[in-house]
Amino acid sequence: MAAAERIEHARGFGKKRVKNTTSLGNKNLVPIPKGAKTSKKRVGQGPGSGMGKTSTRGSKGQRARASSMKRGFEGGQMPLHKRLPKRGFTNIFSTEFQPVNLIALAKSGLSGEVTPEILEKRNLIKSSEGLIKVLGTGEITTAITITVDGVSASAKAKIEKAGGKVIVREKKKVEKKEA
Repeated sequence: MAAAERIEHARGFGKKRVKNTTSLGNKNLVPIPKGAKTSKKRVGQGPGSGMGKTSTRGSKGQRARASSMKRGFEGGQMPLHKRLPKRGFTNIFSTEFQPVNLIALAKSGLSGEVTPEILEKRNLIKSSEGLIKVLGTGEITTAITITVDGVSASAKAKIEKAGGKVIVREKKKVEKKEA
């Protein structure tokens, strides 16, 4: 293959581009596009590099130093991350439930008595110690008696329709010690 043909092959895109064979040799060489490989900017390598002496930082001053300013510092002006408005809040009193959908219960083939420990063994929840809530996504056909901390109205109706029942666990009250 002549050099001109190889360059023509390199210019094609998609279906036009000729696929290279797996064998090695000069016939598979495709020129690298101009500008695809640029060498790293090496500063501080002497005057011959064109970026020697002050390493493209100018001369003296605060910005010429190695670590004089914090990231985002704007010379005493109020920084951008402090000027932008903050939205929303985090509710410190919120309760985090582990959701269990009816479709997951049906797929796991559970029937009869279902406790948080069984749900944890079947990998439907992460921890049996945490709060668990049954949600009504999906359908259930087997009668189950499930013990959880919360249940949606639709999930409760579907479980009772299938002949099961829901037992809501009592919340443990933390007693404060008097001094």
